[in-house]
Amino acid sequence: MCLSLSFIFSLLLSSLLSSDAQSFLGVNYGQVADNLPPPESTVKLLKSTAISKVRLYGSDPVIIKALANTGIGIAIGAANGDIPALASDPGHASDWVGSNVLAYYPGSKIVLINVGNEVLFSGDQNLISQLVPAMQNVQNALNAAQLGGKIKVSTVNAMSVLSQSDPPSSGAFNPANGDTMKQLLEFLKQTGSPFTINPYPFFAYQSDPRPDTLAFCLFQPNAGRVDSGTNIKYMNMFDAQVDAVHSALNAMGYKDVDIVVAETGWPYKGDSNEVGPSIENAKAYNGGLISHLRSGVGTPLMPGKSIDTYIFALYDEDLKPGPTSERSFGLFKPDLSMAYDAGLSKSSQATVASPPAPSPSAGIPLVTPAPSMVPVIPAPSTTPVDPAPVDPAPVNPAPTTAPGSLCGPKQGVLGSQQLQGNTDNCTQGISCSLTGPNGPCVEPSAVASSHTSYARNPWNSDFVKTTTVSVRDPCKLIYHKYRANGHAHFRLIRSDMI
Repeated sequence: MCLSLSFIFSLLLSSLLSSDAQSFLGVNYGQVADNLPPPESTVKLLKSTAISKVRLYGSDPVIIKALANTGIGIAIGAANGDIPALASDPGHASDWVGSNVLAYYPGSKIVLINVGNEVLFSGDQNLISQLVPAMQNVQNALNAAQLGGKIKVSTVNAMSVLSQSDPPSSGAFNPANGDTMKQLLEFLKQTGSPFTINPYPFFAYQSDPRPDTLAFCLFQPNAGRVDSGTNIKYMNMFDAQVDAVHSALNAMGYKDVDIVVAETGWPYKGDSNEVGPSIENAKAYNGGLISHLRSGVGTPLMPGKSIDTYIFALYDEDLKPGPTSERSFGLFKPDLSMAYDAGLSKSSQATVASPPAPSPSAGIPLVTPAPSMVPVIPAPSTTPVDPAPVDPAPVNPAPTTAPGSLCGPKQGVLGSQQLQGNTDNCTQGISCSLTGPNGPCVEPSAVASSHTSYARNPWNSDFVKTTTVSVRDPCKLIYHKYRANGHAHFRLIRSDMI
Protein backbone atom coordinates (compact mmCIF):
# COMPACT_ATOMS: atom_id res chain seq x y z
CA MET A 1 0.00 0.00 0.00
CA CYS A 2 2.80 2.40 0.92
CA LEU A 3 4.55 1.62 -2.36
CA SER A 4 1.37 2.33 -4.31
CA LEU A 5 0.83 5.66 -2.55
CA SER A 6 4.43 6.61 -3.15
CA PHE A 7 4.12 5.76 -6.82
CA ILE A 8 0.91 7.78 -7.16
CA PHE A 9 2.54 10.75 -5.42
CA SER A 10 5.49 10.55 -7.83
CA LEU A 11 3.14 10.60 -10.80
CA LEU A 12 1.27 13.60 -9.42
CA LEU A 13 4.53 15.46 -8.76
CA SER A 14 5.77 14.67 -12.27
CA SER A 15 2.51 15.97 -13.71
CA LEU A 16 2.81 19.21 -11.77
CA LEU A 17 6.40 19.71 -12.87
CA SER A 18 5.51 19.24 -16.52
CA SER A 19 2.67 21.73 -16.54
CA ASP A 20 3.65 24.54 -14.20
CA ALA A 21 6.47 27.05 -14.06
CA GLN A 22 9.53 25.43 -12.56
CA SER A 23 11.44 27.20 -9.84
CA PHE A 24 14.88 26.42 -11.25
CA LEU A 25 14.22 27.81 -14.76
CA GLY A 26 14.97 31.47 -15.42
CA VAL A 27 15.81 33.63 -18.40
CA ASN A 28 17.90 36.74 -19.04
CA TYR A 29 15.87 39.70 -20.29
CA GLY A 30 18.33 42.00 -22.05
CA GLN A 31 17.26 45.26 -23.65
CA VAL A 32 20.05 46.22 -26.07
CA ALA A 33 17.56 46.30 -28.91
CA ASP A 34 15.10 48.58 -30.67
CA ASN A 35 12.53 45.99 -31.71
CA LEU A 36 11.48 44.33 -28.46
CA PRO A 37 7.78 43.75 -27.76
CA PRO A 38 6.11 45.72 -24.96
CA PRO A 39 6.77 44.37 -21.46
CA GLU A 40 3.09 43.53 -21.10
CA SER A 41 3.28 41.23 -24.12
CA THR A 42 6.46 39.69 -22.78
CA VAL A 43 4.75 38.92 -19.49
CA LYS A 44 1.98 37.04 -21.32
CA LEU A 45 4.65 35.10 -23.17
CA LEU A 46 6.48 34.21 -19.97
CA LYS A 47 3.27 33.00 -18.35
CA SER A 48 2.81 30.54 -21.23
CA THR A 49 6.18 28.93 -20.43
CA ALA A 50 7.81 27.01 -17.60
CA ILE A 51 10.03 30.03 -16.87
CA SER A 52 9.68 31.12 -13.25
CA LYS A 53 12.35 33.81 -12.98
CA VAL A 54 13.64 36.73 -15.03
CA ARG A 55 17.03 38.35 -14.67
CA LEU A 56 17.30 42.05 -15.52
CA TYR A 57 20.65 43.74 -15.99
CA GLY A 58 19.33 46.83 -14.24
CA SER A 59 16.06 47.70 -12.56
CA ASP A 60 13.78 48.92 -15.34
CA PRO A 61 10.62 50.15 -13.58
CA VAL A 62 8.36 49.44 -16.57
CA ILE A 63 9.37 45.79 -16.68
CA ILE A 64 9.27 45.39 -12.91
CA LYS A 65 5.75 46.82 -12.83
CA ALA A 66 4.62 44.65 -15.73
CA LEU A 67 5.74 41.56 -13.82
CA ALA A 68 3.66 42.50 -10.77
CA ASN A 69 1.21 39.89 -9.47
CA THR A 70 2.48 37.20 -11.85
CA GLY A 71 4.47 35.17 -9.34
CA ILE A 72 7.49 35.41 -11.63
CA GLY A 73 10.66 35.98 -9.65
CA ILE A 74 12.80 38.98 -10.60
CA ALA A 75 16.55 39.37 -10.25
CA ILE A 76 17.55 43.02 -10.55
CA GLY A 77 21.00 44.55 -10.81
CA ALA A 78 22.96 47.47 -9.45
CA ALA A 79 25.50 48.69 -11.99
CA ASN A 80 29.24 48.60 -11.37
CA GLY A 81 29.15 52.37 -11.39
CA ASP A 82 26.76 52.34 -8.43
CA ILE A 83 29.14 50.39 -6.23
CA PRO A 84 31.29 53.26 -4.83
CA ALA A 85 28.26 55.21 -3.59
CA LEU A 86 26.57 52.07 -2.25
CA ALA A 87 29.77 51.15 -0.39
CA SER A 88 30.54 54.57 1.08
CA ASP A 89 27.06 55.79 2.00
CA PRO A 90 24.54 53.57 3.82
CA GLY A 91 21.96 56.28 3.17
CA HIS A 92 22.48 55.94 -0.56
CA ALA A 93 22.02 52.18 -0.26
CA SER A 94 18.76 52.74 1.61
CA ASP A 95 17.59 55.14 -1.08
CA TRP A 96 18.55 52.65 -3.80
CA VAL A 97 16.59 49.88 -2.11
CA GLY A 98 13.66 52.21 -1.60
CA SER A 99 13.55 53.26 -5.26
CA ASN A 100 14.28 49.91 -6.85
CA VAL A 101 12.78 47.40 -4.43
CA LEU A 102 10.32 48.84 -1.91
CA ALA A 103 8.51 50.80 -4.61
CA TYR A 104 7.41 47.51 -6.22
CA TYR A 105 7.69 44.76 -3.61
CA PRO A 106 5.83 42.52 -2.80
CA GLY A 107 3.55 42.93 -5.83
CA SER A 108 6.60 42.47 -8.02
CA LYS A 109 8.39 39.39 -6.71
CA ILE A 110 11.98 40.61 -6.47
CA VAL A 111 14.06 37.67 -5.25
CA LEU A 112 17.66 38.68 -5.91
CA ILE A 113 19.79 41.82 -6.18
CA ASN A 114 23.05 41.43 -8.09
CA VAL A 115 25.44 44.15 -7.00
CA GLY A 116 27.74 44.64 -9.98
CA ASN A 117 28.54 42.36 -12.90
CA GLU A 118 31.85 40.49 -13.08
CA VAL A 119 33.54 43.04 -10.83
CA LEU A 120 36.38 40.69 -9.89
CA PHE A 121 37.30 40.43 -13.56
CA SER A 122 37.46 44.21 -13.97
CA GLY A 123 40.93 44.47 -12.51
CA ASP A 124 39.90 47.74 -10.87
CA GLN A 125 41.26 47.19 -7.38
CA ASN A 126 39.47 50.20 -5.97
CA LEU A 127 36.15 48.93 -7.26
CA ILE A 128 36.90 45.37 -6.15
CA SER A 129 37.70 46.56 -2.61
CA GLN A 130 34.30 48.27 -2.42
CA LEU A 131 32.24 45.33 -3.70
CA VAL A 132 31.52 43.54 -0.43
CA PRO A 133 30.92 46.78 1.55
CA ALA A 134 28.38 47.79 -1.11
CA MET A 135 26.66 44.41 -0.83
CA GLN A 136 26.63 44.70 2.95
CA ASN A 137 25.01 48.14 2.85
CA VAL A 138 22.35 46.88 0.45
CA GLN A 139 21.76 43.93 2.77
CA ASN A 140 21.48 46.25 5.77
CA ALA A 141 18.92 48.33 3.91
CA LEU A 142 16.90 45.20 3.19
CA ASN A 143 17.17 44.15 6.83
CA ALA A 144 15.90 47.55 7.94
CA ALA A 145 12.89 47.07 5.66
CA GLN A 146 12.24 43.61 7.14
CA LEU A 147 13.22 41.97 3.85
CA GLY A 148 16.43 40.31 4.99
CA GLY A 149 16.25 36.66 3.97
CA LYS A 150 13.36 37.28 1.59
CA ILE A 151 15.50 39.02 -1.03
CA LYS A 152 19.05 37.76 -1.50
CA VAL A 153 22.09 39.88 -2.37
CA SER A 154 24.90 38.60 -4.59
CA THR A 155 27.21 39.62 -7.45
CA VAL A 156 27.64 37.94 -10.85
CA ASN A 157 30.99 36.33 -11.61
CA ALA A 158 32.70 35.26 -14.79
CA MET A 159 34.19 31.76 -14.87
CA SER A 160 37.58 33.49 -14.98
CA VAL A 161 37.36 33.82 -11.18
CA LEU A 162 38.70 30.27 -11.28
CA SER A 163 42.42 29.79 -11.73
CA GLN A 164 41.94 26.02 -12.00
CA SER A 165 39.02 23.97 -13.29
CA ASP A 166 40.63 20.91 -14.85
CA PRO A 167 39.53 18.44 -13.68
CA PRO A 168 36.37 19.69 -11.93
CA SER A 169 37.47 18.28 -8.57
CA SER A 170 40.54 20.54 -8.65
CA GLY A 171 38.51 23.75 -9.07
CA ALA A 172 40.15 26.68 -7.30
CA PHE A 173 39.61 30.42 -7.15
CA ASN A 174 42.23 32.82 -8.42
CA PRO A 175 44.47 33.62 -5.43
CA ALA A 176 44.81 37.19 -6.71
CA ASN A 177 41.27 37.76 -5.41
CA GLY A 178 41.94 35.91 -2.16
CA ASP A 179 40.95 38.53 0.43
CA THR A 180 37.93 39.81 -1.47
CA MET A 181 36.77 36.31 -2.34
CA LYS A 182 36.99 35.26 1.30
CA GLN A 183 34.94 38.29 2.34
CA LEU A 184 32.43 37.66 -0.44
CA LEU A 185 31.96 34.00 0.43
CA GLU A 186 31.61 34.77 4.13
CA PHE A 187 28.94 37.34 3.29
CA LEU A 188 27.08 34.83 1.12
CA LYS A 189 27.26 32.19 3.84
CA GLN A 190 26.01 34.52 6.57
CA THR A 191 23.11 35.82 4.47
CA GLY A 192 22.20 32.54 2.77
CA SER A 193 22.77 34.13 -0.63
CA PRO A 194 24.03 32.29 -3.73
CA PHE A 195 27.31 32.44 -5.60
CA THR A 196 26.31 33.44 -9.14
CA ILE A 197 28.35 32.36 -12.15
CA ASN A 198 28.26 32.44 -15.98
CA PRO A 199 29.30 29.08 -17.50
CA TYR A 200 29.21 28.84 -21.32
CA PRO A 201 29.93 25.44 -22.91
CA PHE A 202 29.45 27.25 -26.24
CA PHE A 203 32.78 29.03 -25.79
CA ALA A 204 34.38 25.77 -24.73
CA TYR A 205 33.40 24.25 -28.05
CA GLN A 206 34.61 27.28 -30.00
CA SER A 207 37.97 26.83 -28.31
CA ASP A 208 38.10 23.09 -29.03
CA PRO A 209 35.89 22.43 -32.09
CA ARG A 210 36.11 18.67 -32.25
CA PRO A 211 33.12 16.36 -32.70
CA ASP A 212 33.46 14.72 -29.30
CA THR A 213 33.67 18.13 -27.63
CA LEU A 214 30.48 19.19 -29.42
CA ALA A 215 28.62 16.12 -28.16
CA PHE A 216 29.98 16.71 -24.65
CA CYS A 217 28.77 20.32 -24.73
CA LEU A 218 25.33 19.57 -26.19
CA PHE A 219 24.20 16.85 -23.76
CA GLN A 220 24.50 14.36 -26.61
CA PRO A 221 25.72 10.75 -26.32
CA ASN A 222 29.49 10.74 -25.84
CA ALA A 223 32.24 8.69 -24.24
CA GLY A 224 32.39 10.98 -21.24
CA ARG A 225 35.44 12.47 -19.55
CA VAL A 226 36.88 11.09 -16.34
CA ASP A 227 37.91 13.35 -13.49
CA SER A 228 41.31 11.96 -12.53
CA GLY A 229 40.88 13.22 -8.98
CA THR A 230 37.60 11.43 -8.25
CA ASN A 231 37.26 8.88 -11.08
CA ILE A 232 33.83 10.40 -11.75
CA LYS A 233 32.86 10.29 -15.38
CA TYR A 234 31.29 13.53 -16.62
CA MET A 235 28.85 13.31 -19.50
CA ASN A 236 28.41 17.03 -20.23
CA MET A 237 30.37 20.27 -20.01
CA PHE A 238 27.72 22.12 -17.99
CA ASP A 239 28.08 19.74 -15.05
CA ALA A 240 31.86 19.88 -15.31
CA GLN A 241 31.93 23.68 -15.19
CA VAL A 242 29.42 23.95 -12.34
CA ASP A 243 31.21 21.28 -10.31
CA ALA A 244 34.51 23.10 -10.80
CA VAL A 245 32.89 26.09 -9.08
CA HIS A 246 31.55 23.82 -6.33
CA SER A 247 35.05 22.40 -5.80
CA ALA A 248 36.47 25.91 -5.54
CA LEU A 249 33.85 26.80 -2.92
CA ASN A 250 34.62 23.61 -1.04
CA ALA A 251 38.37 24.32 -1.10
CA MET A 252 37.68 27.68 0.57
CA GLY A 253 35.45 26.06 3.19
CA TYR A 254 32.13 27.19 1.73
CA LYS A 255 30.70 24.05 0.15
CA ASP A 256 27.23 24.86 1.50
CA VAL A 257 26.96 28.14 -0.42
CA ASP A 258 24.44 27.60 -3.21
CA ILE A 259 25.38 28.14 -6.84
CA VAL A 260 23.13 30.02 -9.26
CA VAL A 261 23.87 30.06 -12.99
CA ALA A 262 23.27 33.67 -13.98
CA GLU A 263 23.89 33.11 -17.71
CA THR A 264 24.31 30.21 -20.07
CA GLY A 265 23.12 29.70 -23.63
CA TRP A 266 23.93 28.88 -27.24
CA PRO A 267 23.42 31.03 -30.36
CA TYR A 268 21.26 29.68 -33.18
CA LYS A 269 23.01 31.66 -35.91
CA GLY A 270 26.49 33.00 -36.63
CA ASP A 271 28.84 34.28 -39.29
CA SER A 272 30.46 31.94 -41.80
CA ASN A 273 33.71 31.85 -39.82
CA GLU A 274 32.06 31.08 -36.47
CA VAL A 275 32.05 27.47 -35.38
CA GLY A 276 29.12 26.16 -33.36
CA PRO A 277 26.12 28.45 -33.93
CA SER A 278 23.12 26.71 -35.53
CA ILE A 279 19.48 26.11 -34.78
CA GLU A 280 20.21 22.42 -34.28
CA ASN A 281 22.96 23.10 -31.74
CA ALA A 282 21.04 25.81 -29.89
CA LYS A 283 18.01 23.54 -29.61
CA ALA A 284 20.19 20.62 -28.50
CA TYR A 285 22.01 22.66 -25.84
CA ASN A 286 19.10 24.58 -24.35
CA GLY A 287 16.71 21.66 -24.75
CA GLY A 288 19.25 19.29 -23.24
CA LEU A 289 19.96 21.70 -20.40
CA ILE A 290 16.28 22.11 -19.59
CA SER A 291 15.72 18.35 -19.66
CA HIS A 292 18.79 17.86 -17.47
CA LEU A 293 17.52 20.37 -14.92
CA ARG A 294 14.04 18.85 -14.95
CA SER A 295 15.44 15.41 -14.30
CA GLY A 296 16.54 16.53 -10.85
CA VAL A 297 19.65 14.40 -11.13
CA GLY A 298 21.91 17.33 -10.32
CA THR A 299 25.65 17.25 -10.97
CA PRO A 300 28.09 14.51 -9.87
CA LEU A 301 29.23 16.59 -6.89
CA MET A 302 25.76 17.96 -6.13
CA PRO A 303 23.42 15.04 -6.83
CA GLY A 304 19.65 15.35 -6.61
CA LYS A 305 19.62 19.13 -6.96
CA SER A 306 18.51 21.26 -9.88
CA ILE A 307 20.72 24.35 -10.06
CA ASP A 308 18.77 27.59 -10.50
CA THR A 309 19.67 28.57 -14.05
CA TYR A 310 18.95 31.71 -16.09
CA ILE A 311 19.19 30.93 -19.80
CA PHE A 312 20.65 33.57 -22.08
CA ALA A 313 18.47 34.97 -23.53
CA LEU A 314 14.78 35.73 -23.85
CA TYR A 315 15.15 37.75 -27.07
CA ASP A 316 17.82 38.61 -29.59
CA GLU A 317 19.35 42.03 -28.96
CA ASP A 318 19.76 43.55 -32.40
CA LEU A 319 21.81 46.56 -31.31
CA LYS A 320 24.70 44.55 -29.92
CA PRO A 321 27.96 44.86 -31.86
CA GLY A 322 30.17 41.99 -32.89
CA PRO A 323 29.54 38.82 -34.90
CA THR A 324 26.09 37.60 -35.86
CA SER A 325 26.08 35.09 -33.01
CA GLU A 326 26.12 37.96 -30.55
CA ARG A 327 22.65 38.95 -31.74
CA SER A 328 21.33 35.39 -32.00
CA PHE A 329 20.95 33.96 -28.51
CA GLY A 330 17.22 34.64 -28.28
CA LEU A 331 14.77 31.88 -27.45
CA PHE A 332 11.91 33.98 -28.82
CA LYS A 333 11.48 36.46 -31.65
CA PRO A 334 10.11 40.00 -31.29
CA ASP A 335 6.77 38.77 -32.66
CA LEU A 336 6.69 36.37 -29.66
CA SER A 337 7.12 33.25 -31.78
CA MET A 338 9.79 30.70 -30.85
CA ALA A 339 13.17 30.91 -32.53
CA TYR A 340 13.14 27.13 -32.01
CA ASP A 341 11.38 24.83 -29.56
CA ALA A 342 13.60 24.22 -26.53
CA GLY A 343 10.72 22.71 -24.57
CA LEU A 344 9.86 25.77 -22.51
CA SER A 345 6.28 26.19 -23.65
CA LYS A 346 3.71 24.63 -21.35
CA SER A 347 1.97 23.26 -24.44
CA SER A 348 5.09 21.57 -25.79
CA GLN A 349 7.28 20.62 -22.85
CA ALA A 350 5.43 17.40 -22.06
CA THR A 351 6.33 15.98 -25.46
CA VAL A 352 9.93 17.10 -25.57
CA ALA A 353 12.31 14.16 -25.68
CA SER A 354 16.06 14.07 -26.03
CA PRO A 355 17.29 16.91 -28.25
CA PRO A 356 18.24 15.90 -31.78
CA ALA A 357 21.85 15.24 -32.61
CA PRO A 358 23.62 18.23 -34.17
CA SER A 359 23.69 18.21 -37.93
CA PRO A 360 26.73 18.62 -40.19
CA SER A 361 25.45 22.12 -40.97
CA ALA A 362 26.67 23.09 -37.51
CA GLY A 363 30.20 23.22 -38.88
CA ILE A 364 31.63 19.81 -37.94
CA PRO A 365 29.90 16.45 -38.44
CA LEU A 366 29.20 14.49 -35.29
CA VAL A 367 31.07 11.20 -35.14
CA THR A 368 31.50 8.51 -32.52
CA PRO A 369 34.15 9.65 -30.02
CA ALA A 370 37.27 7.60 -29.43
CA PRO A 371 36.88 5.00 -26.69
CA SER A 372 39.39 6.64 -24.36
CA MET A 373 37.81 7.85 -21.12
CA VAL A 374 40.73 9.95 -19.92
CA PRO A 375 40.90 13.56 -21.12
CA VAL A 376 44.05 14.33 -23.01
CA ILE A 377 45.59 17.79 -22.95
CA PRO A 378 46.67 18.47 -26.51
CA ALA A 379 50.08 19.91 -27.22
CA PRO A 380 49.96 23.44 -28.60
CA SER A 381 49.62 23.16 -32.34
CA THR A 382 48.19 25.02 -35.25
CA THR A 383 47.23 21.75 -36.94
CA PRO A 384 43.62 20.74 -36.26
CA VAL A 385 43.16 17.39 -34.55
CA ASP A 386 39.92 16.61 -36.34
CA PRO A 387 38.49 17.67 -39.70
CA ALA A 388 38.16 21.43 -39.96
CA PRO A 389 34.71 23.00 -40.31
CA VAL A 390 33.27 22.72 -43.76
CA ASP A 391 33.32 26.49 -44.04
CA PRO A 392 36.62 27.49 -45.63
CA ALA A 393 37.07 30.50 -43.38
CA PRO A 394 39.41 29.80 -40.46
CA VAL A 395 37.76 29.62 -37.06
CA ASN A 396 40.80 30.30 -34.94
CA PRO A 397 43.45 32.11 -36.96
CA ALA A 398 46.77 30.42 -36.30
CA PRO A 399 49.54 32.55 -34.80
CA THR A 400 52.10 33.51 -37.39
CA THR A 401 54.88 33.82 -34.85
CA ALA A 402 57.45 31.06 -34.49
CA PRO A 403 57.16 28.54 -31.65
CA GLY A 404 57.90 30.27 -28.38
CA SER A 405 57.32 33.72 -29.86
CA LEU A 406 54.45 34.95 -27.79
CA CYS A 407 52.88 38.21 -26.81
CA GLY A 408 50.29 39.00 -24.20
CA PRO A 409 49.04 41.35 -21.52
CA LYS A 410 51.17 43.09 -18.93
CA GLN A 411 50.35 42.44 -15.35
CA GLY A 412 48.14 45.15 -13.93
CA VAL A 413 46.80 46.59 -17.18
CA LEU A 414 43.44 44.87 -16.82
CA GLY A 415 40.98 47.47 -15.64
CA SER A 416 42.98 50.41 -16.94
CA GLN A 417 41.82 52.76 -19.63
CA GLN A 418 44.07 51.12 -22.20
CA LEU A 419 42.02 49.53 -24.94
CA GLN A 420 43.01 46.78 -27.30
CA GLY A 421 45.59 47.98 -29.75
CA ASN A 422 48.29 48.67 -27.18
CA THR A 423 51.44 46.84 -28.10
CA ASP A 424 53.88 48.23 -25.55
CA ASN A 425 53.47 45.11 -23.43
CA CYS A 426 55.58 42.98 -25.76
CA THR A 427 59.16 42.43 -24.72
CA GLN A 428 62.25 40.38 -25.42
CA GLY A 429 62.13 41.02 -29.15
CA ILE A 430 58.87 39.13 -29.54
CA SER A 431 56.98 39.79 -32.73
CA CYS A 432 53.68 41.48 -32.07
CA SER A 433 52.47 41.63 -35.64
CA LEU A 434 49.25 40.04 -34.45
CA THR A 435 48.44 42.90 -32.09
CA GLY A 436 46.48 45.99 -32.91
CA PRO A 437 42.83 46.93 -33.25
CA ASN A 438 42.29 44.45 -36.07
CA GLY A 439 44.65 41.71 -34.96
CA PRO A 440 43.88 38.58 -32.99
CA CYS A 441 46.61 39.17 -30.41
CA VAL A 442 45.37 41.98 -28.21
CA GLU A 443 45.50 43.25 -24.69
CA PRO A 444 42.49 42.35 -22.54
CA SER A 445 40.81 45.44 -21.18
CA ALA A 446 38.06 45.84 -18.67
CA VAL A 447 36.80 48.72 -20.77
CA ALA A 448 36.24 46.44 -23.73
CA SER A 449 35.28 43.27 -21.93
CA SER A 450 33.56 41.90 -18.90
CA HIS A 451 33.52 38.27 -19.96
CA THR A 452 36.54 36.15 -20.79
CA SER A 453 37.07 32.84 -22.50
CA TYR A 454 40.38 31.02 -22.49
CA ALA A 455 41.17 27.69 -24.13
CA ARG A 456 43.61 25.22 -22.66
CA ASN A 457 42.35 21.67 -23.01
CA PRO A 458 39.33 19.59 -23.94
CA TRP A 459 37.96 19.67 -20.40
CA ASN A 460 36.67 23.03 -19.27
CA SER A 461 38.40 24.49 -22.26
CA ASP A 462 37.02 27.93 -21.66
CA PHE A 463 37.48 30.07 -18.58
CA VAL A 464 40.51 28.24 -17.21
CA LYS A 465 43.09 31.00 -17.14
CA THR A 466 43.07 34.49 -15.75
CA THR A 467 44.84 37.43 -17.26
CA THR A 468 47.26 37.65 -14.33
CA VAL A 469 50.73 36.80 -15.58
CA SER A 470 54.23 36.78 -14.18
CA VAL A 471 55.95 40.12 -13.67
CA ARG A 472 59.26 38.69 -14.82
CA ASP A 473 57.77 37.32 -18.05
CA PRO A 474 54.58 39.12 -19.03
CA CYS A 475 54.61 37.87 -22.61
CA LYS A 476 53.43 34.33 -22.02
CA LEU A 477 49.98 34.37 -23.52
CA ILE A 478 48.57 34.74 -27.02
CA TYR A 479 44.93 35.67 -27.26
CA HIS A 480 42.46 35.49 -30.10
CA LYS A 481 40.03 38.39 -29.93
CA TYR A 482 36.35 37.89 -30.59
CA ARG A 483 33.10 39.26 -29.28
CA ALA A 484 30.29 37.47 -27.54
CA ASN A 485 27.56 38.41 -25.08
CA GLY A 486 28.06 42.06 -25.86
CA HIS A 487 31.69 42.15 -24.92
CA ALA A 488 35.11 41.55 -26.36
CA HIS A 489 36.45 38.13 -25.48
CA PHE A 490 40.04 36.96 -25.45
CA ARG A 491 40.70 33.29 -26.12
CA LEU A 492 44.02 31.88 -24.98
CA ILE A 493 45.73 30.31 -28.00
CA ARG A 494 48.98 29.17 -26.40
CA SER A 495 50.12 28.74 -22.84
CA ASP A 496 52.99 26.28 -23.19
CA MET A 497 55.46 28.69 -21.56
CA ILE A 498 53.43 28.91 -18.39
